[in-house]
Amino acid sequence: MYTVTGIPLTRTFRVLWALEELGQPYELKQHGPRSPEVQALNVSGKVPVLQAEGEAISDSTAILTYLADKHSALTAPAGTIARAKQDAMTHLLLDEVDAVLWAAARHSFILPEDQRVPEVKGSLKWEFAHNLARLEDKMGAEFLMGTEFTIADIICTHCLNWAHSAKFPVEGERLLDYGHRMRQREAYQRVAALAK
Repeated sequence: MYTVTGIPLTRTFRVLWALEELGQPYELKQHGPRSPEVQALNVSGKVPVLQAEGEAISDSTAILTYLADKHSALTAPAGTIARAKQDAMTHLLLDEVDAVLWAAARHSFILPEDQRVPEVKGSLKWEFAHNLARLEDKMGAEFLMGTEFTIADIICTHCLNWAHSAKFPVEGERLLDYGHRMRQREAYQRVAALAK
């Protein structure tokens, strides 16, 4: 059984969703970022942390990749063109969607107050909208990578949810429909119930 440390309202949601999709048992220890319990596992104090095989693994994308590879699901096989394309999509999401939302969060409540530049949020919203429009052009018909649900879909849907709570508009019809369909997945619903 896996142990996940973090709270569902963070990127921990991604890991829990993947475990639910994979049908793998886990124990959730709900400790927030920078708590002593988290810092004992990850010196940065960031969540999530996955404990597996006697090791602590940090970073949600690293954890998702580990789980997908280990259980041969939610991913294209390593060493294939399909995997390279999936990894490219994953990195695009991290660089152009997640990173923009994280920058906005830092300037809203993460950084010390005297280091925040709230005025940057306007340009971040512009960049976010521009990046989402390009993402829509790359989307497959059903899922980001075509007909297979992958870890890229978990990251993308989590970012769309994050955008909603951060008041970053998502206006593209394809992305709105996609997000709605992803949130209807049974595994997603089980994790969403934990976050309430």
